[in-house]
Amino acid sequence: MNSIFSNYRDLWPRGMRLLLKIGIALVAVLLVQQSVRTHAQNADISSAQFRSEVTALSTARLNGGAESEGRQEKALAYLDAIVISVLNSSSTPDLDGANQKLAALVSHTPPVGENYHLLKIGESPAAYALVVNFGLGGPAAVRIYAGAAGRFDLAAGIDHFSRKDFFDSDIELVPVSMTEMVFVTVGGRTDDLATGMFSAWRFDGHRAVTLWTSDLLQQSNYEADAAGFHLTYCGQPDEDHPSNCLKMTRDIYRYGNGEWKRVETADLPPAKLSSK
Repeated sequence: MNSIFSNYRDLWPRGMRLLLKIGIALVAVLLVQQSVRTHAQNADISSAQFRSEVTALSTARLNGGAESEGRQEKALAYLDAIVISVLNSSSTPDLDGANQKLAALVSHTPPVGENYHLLKIGESPAAYALVVNFGLGGPAAVRIYAGAAGRFDLAAGIDHFSRKDFFDSDIELVPVSMTEMVFVTVGGRTDDLATGMFSAWRFDGHRAVTLWTSDLLQQSNYEADAAGFHLTYCGQPDEDHPSNCLKMTRDIYRYGNGEWKRVETADLPPAKLSSK
């Protein structure tokens, strides 16, 4: 009889631990579902209404009218709900599938200046960024999602309402270090002189921290590889002939020991834009 009670005493803690694990898993699932519902409720619009909001945002920017933070947040919340649903649907999110869904949201054909692109910016822990361009010339934003598998949520955002100096025109995003979650945003570069502004950021798990921002650089181009972030631009414009550059410059930047540093700079031959 004593051995029987002893066996029950052994089984009881195991059963409780199992029930506790199941309970925790169920709570995690419910929290994810609630997060998705919350973002969807914050948007509270259909795809047709989303396109209407985007058109209004782009038109206000092009016409120099007053821009609505509330309208922009509503459109961003709609995108958040889609992205979070995709990220939490699998342990290995289908980024190609997500970007196909996002591409189907564009308001015009062809979608001049309007695009939505999801990409990975961190490996361990995993993090993802959504690049949002609402139209030619802006407005634009970056949304960053972080968490564990099945529990991703919006962690940070970059836009001109929260960052007054953010150049939110036709942005691109370039991952520089997956381990440190460092990336560069590129704004502009749509004029004949490819005039762009570059900013380096580090996502610390909770917010995006600015590491460096360039001036507006004429005839700019860039690439990122194992050696760092390579930035080429006109270091000495020809004021009498803007399409010419008297001296091109190439800088290489790297992130290390908590700092974004220019590790190399070199002068290149003069450049002249080809005539169209």
